[in-house]
Amino acid sequence: MKKFISTIRNIFSIEDLRERILNTIGFLIIFRLGSFIVLPGVDPSKLNDAPEGIFGLIDTFLGGAFSNASIFGLGIMPYISASIVLQLLTVGVPYFQKMQKDGESGRKRITQITRVLTIAITVAQGIGYVTATILPTGAVMISTPLFMTSSLILLSAGTMFCMWLGEKITEKGIGNGISMLIMIGIISRFPGAIIAEVLGKGTSGMLLLLIEAAVLFFVVVGTVALTEAVRKIPVQYAKQVVGGKVYGGQRQYIPIKVNASGVMPIIFAQSLMFVPALIAQIWAGESDIANYIGTTFSDFTSWQYNLLFAVLIIIFTFFYTAITVNPEQIAEDMKRNGGFVPGIKPGAPTSEFIDGIISKITLPGSILLSVVAILPAIAIIAGVGNEFAQFYGGTSLLIMVGVIMDTLRQIESYLLMRHYEGMMKSGNMKNNSSNYQVA
Repeated sequence: MKKFISTIRNIFSIEDLRERILNTIGFLIIFRLGSFIVLPGVDPSKLNDAPEGIFGLIDTFLGGAFSNASIFGLGIMPYISASIVLQLLTVGVPYFQKMQKDGESGRKRITQITRVLTIAITVAQGIGYVTATILPTGAVMISTPLFMTSSLILLSAGTMFCMWLGEKITEKGIGNGISMLIMIGIISRFPGAIIAEVLGKGTSGMLLLLIEAAVLFFVVVGTVALTEAVRKIPVQYAKQVVGGKVYGGQRQYIPIKVNASGVMPIIFAQSLMFVPALIAQIWAGESDIANYIGTTFSDFTSWQYNLLFAVLIIIFTFFYTAITVNPEQIAEDMKRNGGFVPGIKPGAPTSEFIDGIISKITLPGSILLSVVAILPAIAIIAGVGNEFAQFYGGTSLLIMVGVIMDTLRQIESYLLMRHYEGMMKSGNMKNNSSNYQVA
């Protein structure tokens, strides 16, 4: 406890770090306040409860802004969608590949394209959001054309403002801004989930509450291990004599993450899980098989749903790792800098060696990721309340762990730069990865 208090004191004694933390808190407060500002013309008392399925996932990311019909009802999600689209284009389209390699100017053009695409996606999603979730509730008190027009303008402005907040947090705060906005939306549901769980169990269920808390602790520890686990590839650099000084000659490591794809496979898989039930509705009442599929895949606690969910996550993990980790580029960079893997020839043999390692560690990583994804369903079956069970795994837990670990790494670097003792007793936190980003 004494070390913890000393560390907090050291953190706030560094002026730049203190300002960044306070700026981050201020920006996050603004984001949360905006989540409660309802679109003009909506009667909040007539809105439906928290949605389920993919809409429920979005509502969790936005801290309830989606179900509140807030001006931040779409939040940062259109920007994340646009970022994913551009990320995929930079892999498969030569024009965007060249743009990405153009350095700072290329990155600026990609950023501009991402923002324009964000506006287009916001308008498209806004039409679906208003039509599917607000108008059917009968909560709109003004004419539909006027409400649709004003809502699209405000939702677009809200998304762009959220994007601006995320950029300001990254620039003037601590951590990755976009990820921080999503994390604070998820965490905002945690107190209510705890209260609902305590009230649901009552005083007679205190032992069960303690068991649930203990299980949650070990789940979080396991998720941290999965997020931080790396396979280190040794790299030897040849000695070079430049101006009478000897450079290189030391051995370093390339850390390849076991879960290199982050939360993206779960998000992709989650977005497809509503398809079987949607298709089954077309033949509902006409076919026993269609009725069975519709009933089974509408229940996210069924073993059929979770089996398909897990298989999709494994597939998407391999897919996303393949497009984000390029063994040929890694081997080429090593060769250019005079580096080589001991016992492996530079060039193509090194690329094949790295690709083989990635394939070997991606399989257990994808299986563990699928286990984390279906843990909430297992928790509900075991008797945990629906709201509290969402924190036992899935996208929510992975995002929280990733963002918190990245933020702690940044704070650690500030402390070490000012010659303060790090945050961990056993040594410095491992900097296994760069900023943890959702997109």
